Amino acid sequence: MSEPAEINNGVFDPSPGTPESGNIDNLGKPDIERLGRQRPETLPNWAAEAGFVFAIVASLCASEYFISGFNIILPALADALQIPESQRTWPAGVINLTTASLLLPFARLCAQHGGRIVFLGGHIWLLIWSIVCGFSQNPTMLIAGRAMQGVGAAAFLPAGLALLGQTYRPGPRKNLVFSLYGAAACVGFYFGIILGALTSQLSNWTVYFWVGTGLVFLVILTGFFTIPRNLGHDGADVRMDWWGVCTIVPGLTLVVYALTDGGNAPDGWRTPYIYVTFIIGALFLGAAVYVQGWVSAQPLLPADLFRPKYMKRISTFIFCGFGVFSIFLFYSSFYIQEVLDATPLQAAVWFIPLALGGFILAITGGFVLHIVPGQILLLVSGAGYVICVLLFPLMPTQDESNGPSTTHIYWAYIFPSMVAGTIGIDITYNVTNVFSTTAQPRRLQATAAGLITSLGYLGMSFWLGVAELAVSSWARSHADENPNLRQRYQVGFWTGVGLAVFTFCCAATVRIGRASADLTADEKYELERNMARE
Repeated sequence: MSEPAEINNGVFDPSPGTPESGNIDNLGKPDIERLGRQRPETLPNWAAEAGFVFAIVASLCASEYFISGFNIILPALADALQIPESQRTWPAGVINLTTASLLLPFARLCAQHGGRIVFLGGHIWLLIWSIVCGFSQNPTMLIAGRAMQGVGAAAFLPAGLALLGQTYRPGPRKNLVFSLYGAAACVGFYFGIILGALTSQLSNWTVYFWVGTGLVFLVILTGFFTIPRNLGHDGADVRMDWWGVCTIVPGLTLVVYALTDGGNAPDGWRTPYIYVTFIIGALFLGAAVYVQGWVSAQPLLPADLFRPKYMKRISTFIFCGFGVFSIFLFYSSFYIQEVLDATPLQAAVWFIPLALGGFILAITGGFVLHIVPGQILLLVSGAGYVICVLLFPLMPTQDESNGPSTTHIYWAYIFPSMVAGTIGIDITYNVTNVFSTTAQPRRLQATAAGLITSLGYLGMSFWLGVAELAVSSWARSHADENPNLRQRYQVGFWTGVGLAVFTFCCAATVRIGRASADLTADEKYELERNMARE
C-alpha cells in the first residue's frame, strides 16, 4: 500500500509538476495541495520563474509609470512645446483612450497567436513610441506618440495576465504571484510620480521618457529569455470577431472621448460635439451588444465568460472600484498641490504610503488569499475605497490663524487616506484577478484578462467623467458664490464617496471562498465529464 503524498505547508514546493492527462480522477487532496505549491513545469528552474514573474510584473509597472508620471511633467512639457491650455488634457488622456478601446481585440490575438508574441510585440511597440515621445518637437507629435503608447499597453496588459493564468494553477503559489502583480500597479504609479517630479524640477522632461524606455527594454530582454515558448494558443480554429471590432472599438473610443473631454469642453456636456460623440458611441455599443449576442460566430465577449457564479458582480465591483480609485488619485493630486500648496517633490513624498502599502500587501497577500475568504477581503477593499475618498472632504481648512498645521493634516487625513487607497486597489487586483483567471477555462484566459483590464480602464474613465460632470455642474449652479478650488474638489470627493458606498454594498453580495489549492476549470470539466460517462 503506497504512502499518502506529503503536504507541504509552506507557500512553495520547489519541484515542478502537473497532473498527467487523463489522470484527474486519481488526484486526492494532498496531490492538489502539492500541485498548488509547485513551480509550473513550463518554468524549469527558479531563475526562469523569477525572470518570468519579473517580466510580467514590470510590464504593469511600465504601464502605470507612463500614466502617473506624465501628469507631473506636463506643466514643464507644455511650456517647452507651447501646448495651449485647452489642449493639455489630451497628451495625458489619449493613452487611456487607445488602451481601453483596443484591449478586447488584442485579447483575441492572444488566443489566436499566443500570449508570448503579443506580450513582446506590445512592448517593442511601446519602446518605439516612447522614444518618439522623448524627441517630440510639437504638440501633434507628442499626442500621436502618446496614443501609440496606448496601443502597446493594450497588447501586453491582457497578454501578461493571460500568461500568468495559463502558467499557474490554483493555489498559494498563484496567489503570491498575482499579489506581486497587483502591487506593481501602485509601485509603478509612485515610481512615475517620483521620476516625474525629479525630472521636471532637477533635469529635463525628456529624461522621464528615457528612463521609461530603459524599463521597457529590460522587460523585453527578460521576457524574451524567460517566457515559455510552449504555452501555445487556443487553436487554429480561433478567428478574429471583425463585427465585434467594428462596433466595440469605435463605440468605446467615442464614449471614452466624450467622458474624458466633457468636463473640459467650452460648455461642458452641453457642448454639441460632446453629446453628439457620446450618442454615436452609445449607438455603436448598442449595436455591439446585438452583434455579440446574435451575429458573431466567435464573439469577443462570449456568454461563457460570465457563466461562473458571481462573475457579473465581480465585473461590477472592478468597474466601480477602479472608478473610485481614479477619482481619489485625480482629486487628491490636485488638492495636495493646489489647495495645500505642496511642491511636486513634497507631493511625491506624501504618496509614499501608496507604494509602500502596495509592497506590504504584496508580501502578505499571497500568504492569506488561501486562508481568508474572498468575500471578507472584498469587504476590506470596499472599506478602503470609502475611507480614501471620505477623509479629503472632511479635512479642515488652513485659512484660519488657529487652523491645524500641515503636519497634522498629513498624519491625520492624508496618510490614512493613502493607506486606505492602496488597501482598496491592491486587494481588488489580487482577489479579482485570481478569481477571474481561476474560474475560466484555458481557452478563455486571454478573454478574461482583456475583460478585467478593460473594465478597470473604462471604470476609471467613466466615473472620473461623472465626477468631473458633477463638479462642473455644481460650479455653474453656484457661480454667483465664486466657489474656490477646495469647494470644487470636495464635490468630486463626495461623488467618489457615493460610488465607494455602492462598491462596498456590491462586495457584500459576493460569496466567494478562499483561493486554496484546487483543480483548474478545465480539470473540473474533465472530471465532471468522466463522472457523467460512468
